[in-house]
Amino acid sequence: MTAVAQQSFNVSKRRDEFLAGMRDTIPFIVGAIPFALIFGAFSITNGISVTGTMGLSSIVFAGSAQFIASELVGRGASTAVIILTTFIVNARHALYGATLSHHLKHLSQLWLVPLGFWLTDETFVVVATRFERAGESPYKHWYFFGSAILMYINWNVMTFIGINIGRTFGDRLTALGFDFAMIVTFIGMLVPLLKNRPLLMSAVAAGTSAIALHDVLDNQLWLIVAAFIGIAAGYVADSLPDDALLGWLEETR
Repeated sequence: MTAVAQQSFNVSKRRDEFLAGMRDTIPFIVGAIPFALIFGAFSITNGISVTGTMGLSSIVFAGSAQFIASELVGRGASTAVIILTTFIVNARHALYGATLSHHLKHLSQLWLVPLGFWLTDETFVVVATRFERAGESPYKHWYFFGSAILMYINWNVMTFIGINIGRTFGDRLTALGFDFAMIVTFIGMLVPLLKNRPLLMSAVAAGTSAIALHDVLDNQLWLIVAAFIGIAAGYVADSLPDDALLGWLEETR
């Protein structure tokens, strides 16, 4: 193959990976659209400016942390509480990065920095699935790029539209139940990942704890505590041998 033909082939493969990343992310976009609209409206009604709201979406780019920060601002929480809470909520992204690092270690910082910034729950799910597939394509990072950039553009455009909706209708989107779409999306992302005992135990423990503590702890502390309980449950489940866990289940019957 000539140098020109090889270059053309490489460009074609990069484009295919990029478009595939976009395509596989579309189902998650459907759930993210109402979530971003609600955030834009919610942030404005909590007294955050248009610039501040768009700054959260363009610079922070982390839906759950943005909602929490906006709510804490509306409640008059201190800066320290807001920073600590959002930091802990976003700490899961470090785990996402660690999971994908083996597949991306050959990339330069010019790739790693933006991909790390754009890494979201949805993109992690589709990219992790892509990396697990057979085949050693050298352009899988372009798949990552396609997924991430589509999520980023969609989130910011929908946030801006939500801002204008918030100015007109206030928080009626939440009252109409639009926020339920993102809940369904997250459930759809979570369930396929529960492939082993530690992950299942972690999800059950975190979910149960979140429900139990929701009305007990203020300032979203219930979310932080539930996350740590889920991590602890997953660690214990991973540490115990199969026969020990089965024996404990038999004793609790």
